Amino acid sequence: MSLPASGPAPVCPVCLDAAPRLFIEVGARDYRRCVRCEATFLLPAQRPPVDAECAEYLLHRNDPADPGYRRFLARLAEPLCARLAPASAGLDYGCGPGPALADMLRGVGHTVRVYDPLFAPDAGVLAQRYDFVTCTEVVEHFHHPAAEFARLDALLRPGGWLGITTCFQTDDARFAGWHYRRDPTHVVFYRESTFRHLARRFGWRCHIPRKDVVLMHKPVAPGLFCGRVPAPE
Repeated sequence: MSLPASGPAPVCPVCLDAAPRLFIEVGARDYRRCVRCEATFLLPAQRPPVDAECAEYLLHRNDPADPGYRRFLARLAEPLCARLAPASAGLDYGCGPGPALADMLRGVGHTVRVYDPLFAPDAGVLAQRYDFVTCTEVVEHFHHPAAEFARLDALLRPGGWLGITTCFQTDDARFAGWHYRRDPTHVVFYRESTFRHLARRFGWRCHIPRKDVVLMHKPVAPGLFCGRVPAPE
């Protein structure tokens, strides 16, 4: 389903470019592709409401005690911890109802606080700065990713690390049947080039240590980011 001709032109929610193109229509869902950062996104009017999102999250089987889930989270935890100083202070942003990653990082000596707008909505943790911030399977849910990434940058101390996991979108021919697209709460899909664009935007150094894992390093020197991005709604 496409927007009517009289409707507002969509803007890329990742880089705010004003000229995304129609990528694909799947059933009643209309996806656009940004020509600048190469993100693919669902039109805003088709994003799920908060109550539907919450209900979907509660269906996910993310038991903090599940060894398989902890192995999945170790894909980020291991390369991140290899770069952190001992006893670093971090924030698990978008921790969900079972913050297993925070528990894993605490177990190796780091101090970790948690934030989630639905399950751990203590905004006080957002007034601090951290040595690292993690976002595991979170960024694909962002309705306003440009503003969210600006917030994440503000949460990091100079020299800090931002750790992200999300399934990279690679095969356009299989997008319609891709399991990641079929999750109704996934509204933005990133390519490796999208993260490299974000790194240039914010002056981060982008590392991709393994499949679907991104580590962004915020240099101690001032970054390249300029301009203003609105705060998340």
